[in-house]
Amino acid sequence: MYDYLIVGSGLFGATFARQATDAGKKVLVIDRRGNIAGNVYTEDVEGIHVHKYGAHIFHTNDKKVWDYVTRYADFNRFTNAPVANYRGELYSLPFNMYTFNKMWGVVTPEEAQAKIDEQRAEITGEPRNLEEQAISLVGRDIFEKLVKGYTEKQWGRDCKDLPAFIIKRLPVRLTFDNNYFNALYQGIPIGGYTKLVENLLKGIEVRLKCDYFEHQAELDALAEKVVYTGPIDAYFGYSLGTLEYRSVRFETELLDTPNFQGNAAVNYTDRETPWTRIIEHKWFEFGKDADGNDLNKTVISREYSSEWKPGDEPYYPVNDEKNGALYQQYKALADKEQKVIFGGRLGEYKYYDMDQTIAAALKLAEREL
Repeated sequence: MYDYLIVGSGLFGATFARQATDAGKKVLVIDRRGNIAGNVYTEDVEGIHVHKYGAHIFHTNDKKVWDYVTRYADFNRFTNAPVANYRGELYSLPFNMYTFNKMWGVVTPEEAQAKIDEQRAEITGEPRNLEEQAISLVGRDIFEKLVKGYTEKQWGRDCKDLPAFIIKRLPVRLTFDNNYFNALYQGIPIGGYTKLVENLLKGIEVRLKCDYFEHQAELDALAEKVVYTGPIDAYFGYSLGTLEYRSVRFETELLDTPNFQGNAAVNYTDRETPWTRIIEHKWFEFGKDADGNDLNKTVISREYSSEWKPGDEPYYPVNDEKNGALYQQYKALADKEQKVIFGGRLGEYKYYDMDQTIAAALKLAEREL
């Protein structure tokens, strides 16, 4: 008999499994995929750690979380500094003095601020949607070139139909600072995320290609409690309806060239280009292999955003009013479950960053163990 059955071997499941095991509990981890690590899974291709389910850059201001993850992996000093490509014009992200200089030819922070103030004046009153919110933050030019097309591809909806809060935290800097995240700690695990999760799961029984719903009764009977990290609506057989997600499709290619775009992430911000961005995975580890040698090949992934449908991988919860209300109904059902704990991005229908996922798993462990 196990103390805990953990459904899903992503960061939430693996962190809780580690804590429970260290507390002397007997744990079984299952995953329907043929690999551990959930969506942070990285695969070795010609010495390049390929982020199989999209780019993951670890960043946090939470020292407790940083101290925790660095126990299980060494991290490099990667800093996220994406580039925006608008019909062949290249801009720095997040919006900073390099962006404003390229957009308007301004040189000083004062000139940049004056230009933004002049353009944001068209929005009077409280912004009612994402378009108005973006213009009130950075003005019409930047909205049209760098926000509108990308956001509409990302969410599959017109900016006028998206809630303002999605873009409220848009970083706008009157400095020459290209670091996307305002985080004290940032980097990528050396050797990839799969290695990090392997270390978290060391000595713990894991069964892969094991579909929880196909064997639910017998799996439940193996353990005192279940920690479930899959979609909450799937657990209840979609009985109240389906929660909405955005999904992402990847086209990944190995290219016989040492350098395709010169940066880990290039966002394509015009509406006509069908993909949202191209990731060149080798630059997450500075284009070097494990021995520090330059890599002669490269792997790129084009990302296409799409509406989720059953059978797709769910990525981003659509946290609008309608879905929030439906989630609350599912949460009421979940709260009645005696032996099941729901956790993680899908189990809690929350847009968690990686550090928040780990923090939530550690918090659960403190309550439980």
